[in-house]
Amino acid sequence: MMERNDLPTLRALGFEDSELQGLGLWEPATGDPAALAEAYIRRSKRSDDLVTLRAHVRDVCRAAAAEGKTIRHVWFEQRSASKVHVRREEFERATAAVIDGLSKTLLVWKTDRLSRRGMGQVGLLLDEFDKRAARLVSVTEGLDSSKGSRMVFAILSERAREESRDIALRTKAGGDAHKAEGRWPGGVVPYGLRCSKGTGRLEHAPEEYPTARRIAEALLNGDTPAAVAEALNSERIKTRKGRQWRAQTIIHLAQSPSWAGLIPDRERAKDEFGAPLDKWHRRGNPLMGPDGHPVTAGEGVVTFEEWAQILAKFAARSRPGTSFGDRSRGIRKAATILTGVLRCPHCKGPMGNGGKNYRCLARINQGPSVCAGAATLRERADEAMAVLWINHILSLSPESPTIHAIARRWLAYQDPAKEARKRAVSAALDSAAGRELRLQKEFFIGGTITEAQYDLLRAEIAAQIAGLKGELEELSAQADLSPLMDPETVTDLWRDAGVEGQRALLRAAVKSVMLLPSQYRGDRTPIIDRLDPDWHDETEHPQMQAAWDAWEANHPDPTD
Repeated sequence: MMERNDLPTLRALGFEDSELQGLGLWEPATGDPAALAEAYIRRSKRSDDLVTLRAHVRDVCRAAAAEGKTIRHVWFEQRSASKVHVRREEFERATAAVIDGLSKTLLVWKTDRLSRRGMGQVGLLLDEFDKRAARLVSVTEGLDSSKGSRMVFAILSERAREESRDIALRTKAGGDAHKAEGRWPGGVVPYGLRCSKGTGRLEHAPEEYPTARRIAEALLNGDTPAAVAEALNSERIKTRKGRQWRAQTIIHLAQSPSWAGLIPDRERAKDEFGAPLDKWHRRGNPLMGPDGHPVTAGEGVVTFEEWAQILAKFAARSRPGTSFGDRSRGIRKAATILTGVLRCPHCKGPMGNGGKNYRCLARINQGPSVCAGAATLRERADEAMAVLWINHILSLSPESPTIHAIARRWLAYQDPAKEARKRAVSAALDSAAGRELRLQKEFFIGGTITEAQYDLLRAEIAAQIAGLKGELEELSAQADLSPLMDPETVTDLWRDAGVEGQRALLRAAVKSVMLLPSQYRGDRTPIIDRLDPDWHDETEHPQMQAAWDAWEANHPDPTD
């Protein structure tokens, strides 16, 4: 005996074969389309359990039997009926069966089970049914489109549409409230962490945390993501899904705010018409609370300060403008301090790392017709630049703008979390000031709030602004510059900074360094005499120096 096509679905809903026989859902339905009907059952929320869904099917079957009709197919799905971007295959098949003439009736348990997109969708469906002398029947509401119920269908479908908007609003408000209180919003938890059911808080995952912490410490030590992935793969350590580690996997993991135990700030994707989709863009930033601080969701593999340091190291070794949108493509870890700063004496262009030498990049990439090129040993150039930098710093006064710039640059390099915090507090302060202006506009111009409401809200915003100003002032406190005045301290600072730190220190003090050309082949002039730095503060008094240079130009030395 042939089986019904929908029999597996009905059994999955929990129906026994004996009950299906009693409901008329056992044998395949054939015959005159006017005597057949399609049944569409939709589960719209998790509270609709199998018991509820079986009750819907029984109600529809009783309504079909009362009219002497046989249900040809029961179409079931669990999809949203309000989101335009969600395709409902079973709904499309159910309506197509009626439009194609396989049956003349579409039975639904209730109008909102059919659609929550309003009369725009239901009206078009009814037009197609009318052309084919077919009908739509809502069982619980007692509506039949063939008996003049079209207006009622319109009202109920629009009501269902408004209800879907209310549901979406309540869901969003609840989600925002949970995130503001530091509850994990759901989704995949980063490697090394877990979210126990019912807690809404992140905690260390015992089986993953040791490896995750090892990854974090390697990145903090300056190891590249590729090197970290290679080390894990060589020890046959797998990802959560049992796959090999990749550099991109390490990068995505470390860039996630939730890896630091923070709530991520997500932006919902939209279609070409601005309608929201079920896709979210993670912008790589933590969600900021009304006080301007990141909202925490529990424990992290790294602290916020460590996370900021890792991102700073990534930024120092990346460049934008690739085919991957606004993402950055990695570059090799820095091995030299003068790359990009040292200039060729012939073409004045940058010189780069050429193995043991610094070499003119124009000569390397474009040939001798563009530049004759120049080269110098990298090691001796770096050593000479270290001497020039230290001597220059020690020659400056404590009030020098360069000393302050170096202090700021160095502190930003050593403590990127503080700099990130300063930017976040500044943004929160701007936002609070904007809210204060809008509040004043609503009260004094719009008149939409009472004086009591205005005073209450203004006091809250004023307290937020005062707190943010105080924190910003504390974060902007002047650093102690005395270590930069001590020769031994400066020497230790340069030596202990490492290549990336030395690059940061150098760029805070110098614009570029010109390599002067050799006088002849085999010129033994010390390299320190051939490096001509263009310091940011070539003079402490640029206007006076410019005036003096002009006077010398107009009054040449008579002895020359």
